[in-house]
Amino acid sequence: MTEFLVGQDDPELERRLSDELDALNHSAIASDDETPFSIRATAADGALLGGITGWTWGGCGGITSLWLEPQHRGEGLGARLLAAAENEIQRRGYDRVVVATMSFQAPGFYRHHGYDQVGLTPNMPDGTSKHHFYKRLPATEAKSRNNQDL
Repeated sequence: MTEFLVGQDDPELERRLSDELDALNHSAIASDDETPFSIRATAADGALLGGITGWTWGGCGGITSLWLEPQHRGEGLGARLLAAAENEIQRRGYDRVVVATMSFQAPGFYRHHGYDQVGLTPNMPDGTSKHHFYKRLPATEAKSRNNQDL
């Protein structure tokens, strides 16, 4: 008989599921180049002002998190972090980016920076929505040269 054990936080289960899904993904998709990245914005004294984390895999980059200290929002720091992430994704030879954000977070920010909304998950907590975005990055000169060699 199959038993279902309901619990709360289960790091061991989360790790196992992640490992199993990674193995499935790697067997289905030829790319095995998944690599995370992180970018910190710090003050002169080393205090964290904000940051961005993400990944690259199979020609695509993804933004996992972008956060700024509240007092530094609206100063262009978020735009600079996003540009730095896009530059890192391009430096790695990838040409597209995906990101998801909640309706109360930053959908306008991503639209302003050239991201196209490709999906919407409605009816999230308290009537919010999750917005899914995609952006094609311009080909870099080095990447263009490499494609000519093919």
